[in-house]
Amino acid sequence: MILTINGMPYSFMQTGEGEPLLLLHGFTGDKNDWAPFFPLWGEYFRVIAVDLPGHGETGKPKDVSRYRMESVVRDIDELLGKLDVRRVHVLGYSMGGRTALAYAILRPGRIRSLILEGASPGLKTEEEREARKKSDELLAERILKNGLADFVDYWRELPLFRTQKELPEPVYERLWRKRLANDPYGLAYSLRGMGTGVQPSFWEDLPRLDIPVLLLAGERDGKFLRIGREMEKAIKKAKLVAVPGAGHAAHVENPSFFGKIVMKFIKESEGEPLCRENG
Repeated sequence: MILTINGMPYSFMQTGEGEPLLLLHGFTGDKNDWAPFFPLWGEYFRVIAVDLPGHGETGKPKDVSRYRMESVVRDIDELLGKLDVRRVHVLGYSMGGRTALAYAILRPGRIRSLILEGASPGLKTEEEREARKKSDELLAERILKNGLADFVDYWRELPLFRTQKELPEPVYERLWRKRLANDPYGLAYSLRGMGTGVQPSFWEDLPRLDIPVLLLAGERDGKFLRIGREMEKAIKKAKLVAVPGAGHAAHVENPSFFGKIVMKFIKESEGEPLCRENG
């Protein structure tokens, strides 16, 4: 389904009934990344998966302002309003996790609970942000100059994704072939507008969050486990869970555990006490 939000088409899919659960994918992904979880989550929730700007079937304008976090949060809020969703549980992975966190901070009254997988509040210092901006701009230029095949070959070799090579070969190849279906301009402008270097740093805003927050990181994803531990200390109602055997994309590398822990957390956030025990 497609709705036009502030002049741009947003593609989404939904299934199930009950409390709304919004799903936001990572960079190079799309709404279909969450499809394996629809049968389970759709039994309990109204699941809404959205293509973020530059991805899937959502618009890919050559206007970097449409990719800024503030702009995307505004669009998502209006999209949910058109779907008659007032308050929502939100799950985001990586770039989608940063977007989910931005939504929770910028629209605090709209979020029932927040689930962040392999995500961060951004970079703390201006020096870090400037360095990342330059890095992301070089990568955007590389995508536009050399094409998607070159980019995907480069992206899949990053240390962040090396654990995915242990997936069954058909799953691994299907995962990366799907990345080749992206639009190069969509990815380039996503990096320029939604990259970690250009987004605001939300570290100082974390103590203001007053909703249940589940922080998920693969137990083999050392970088995001460290970030998760720091976030857990800063957020009043946060719980960090290390996903067994998984790297950065825990929902791909251990989907069975991931699906169950998400469902369990949302149920707890709707009434049962939130504990800090892993698992």
